[in-house]
Amino acid sequence: MASRSRTLYCGVTSDIEVRVKQHRNGRFGGFTSHYRCTRLVWFERFGFIEDAIDREKEIKGWRREKEIALIEETNPTWEDLSEGWG
Repeated sequence: MASRSRTLYCGVTSDIEVRVKQHRNGRFGGFTSHYRCTRLVWFERFGFIEDAIDREKEIKGWRREKEIALIEETNPTWEDLSEGWG
């Protein structure tokens, strides 16, 4: 998730559509609400939650530049990938 000013948030969910809606509606206090991280700019799918958690931890250990490169590899204009969902 990202804000319009490109503040980044990385997380794991079993239902991405529901989680994106929750972030957009401010259902979670804290970081995503404070920085208005409401735009889905990148995601990966996994068959097992343990693999997703491992990947989340890996990405959270990266420098910002590497996170940006990952996003811009497939979404160079930072479009909201969830636009039009539900």
